[in-house]
Amino acid sequence: MEIDYKKLIQASIDAQKNCYAPYSKFSVGASVLCESGKIYTGANIENASFPAGICAERVAFSKAISEGEKNFVAICITNSKDSFAYPCGVCRQFLSEFGSDLVVIIAKNINEFETHKLSELLPHSFDKKICFSII
Repeated sequence: MEIDYKKLIQASIDAQKNCYAPYSKFSVGASVLCESGKIYTGANIENASFPAGICAERVAFSKAISEGEKNFVAICITNSKDSFAYPCGVCRQFLSEFGSDLVVIIAKNINEFETHKLSELLPHSFDKKICFSII
């Protein structure tokens, strides 16, 4: 499937408008492209009890999964600081559940972005093969 990078980046930028970041003031948006062609978005949601917050990446994926999607092509991540912000370790592990070939787009803006495979950002992940070989 061909990826429309600018469309995904713009969807991610638009998603930032819905974030709830009163503590960090760091808005993050994410957009996920599914094999079905649908795009789902998410924004970070902070909480006074910091571990209870959730990152934009997991919000977008959770929305897609709750709508029946299980096959993903790409995720795009943008933020309010015009910088490259990579997914945290928890998000990398969460995303790896759905495939290490996922394309991860990290964008400063609509014209400046990087692309990586999830396997580059999380080598040697803990995955289904390891989990079920232990049992």
